[in-house]
Amino acid sequence: MLQDNLIMLRNMYGMSQEDIAVKIGISRQAYAKWENGATVPDIEKCKRLADFYDVTIDSLLKTETEDKIGMIPPAPRGKNIWGSVTINERGQLVIPKAAREKFGWSGGQRFIVLSDHEGIALIPAETFEEKMKAAMAYASVMEKND
Repeated sequence: MLQDNLIMLRNMYGMSQEDIAVKIGISRQAYAKWENGATVPDIEKCKRLADFYDVTIDSLLKTETEDKIGMIPPAPRGKNIWGSVTINERGQLVIPKAAREKFGWSGGQRFIVLSDHEGIALIPAETFEEKMKAAMAYASVMEKND
């Protein structure tokens, strides 16, 4: 768990054990023991690691796996990796239960689908509409001031 995440994160950052040890103020040997599972860091060192990697302590300590992908790295602080979904032949997909519960989404709720070149985002329609009204009101005020 922890050791797998430490190895994965360090490799994602392209750093050596020595680099990470210097950044968090420990010896390379101590860090190596964490990666090989011989010891575990105390809570203070976990906090330093989590801050350095910009993840939560909780996500640093647990390992998540996904079918066909394998182990998933801890998500950056404030972000989530919910797993994968499959679009069925009718173009439908099921949002993972944990994601629906986190955001309080339920059946029949409307969403605006946004995208960029990498993927899509879902915004509750009411939230999007409120923000658009506010933006239009602001633009109207700015136009009057010109």
